[in-house]
Amino acid sequence: MEIETAAKILDELGNQVRLKVVRLLVKAGRNGVPVGRIQAELAIPASTLSHHLNHLKAVGLIRQQREQTTLLCVMHYELLEGVIAFLTNECCFGISAETAKTESTLFEFTQ
Repeated sequence: MEIETAAKILDELGNQVRLKVVRLLVKAGRNGVPVGRIQAELAIPASTLSHHLNHLKAVGLIRQQREQTTLLCVMHYELLEGVIAFLTNECCFGISAETAKTESTLFEFTQ
């Protein structure tokens, strides 16, 4: 995953309502959740929810599908897992002593 893509997705997840929506969809599993149920669970107006769902759709984190008269929101798990992997795939590899020293010095100057 490119850093620009990860940044856009993480930016959208930085909003409390959108983060609550994503957590609800993750809990629900791959079958998704009706929009009305999301609205009821989060106790927010339909227009507010629509605004936040549009942000999540724009970065590809969710998709919507209609089943007869019900509009479902479904999590794009592979993309979410990709963002998590982007953040953690180099975990504990360490950094060079020179990089650590430079970053430590920069940190001291900014305090």
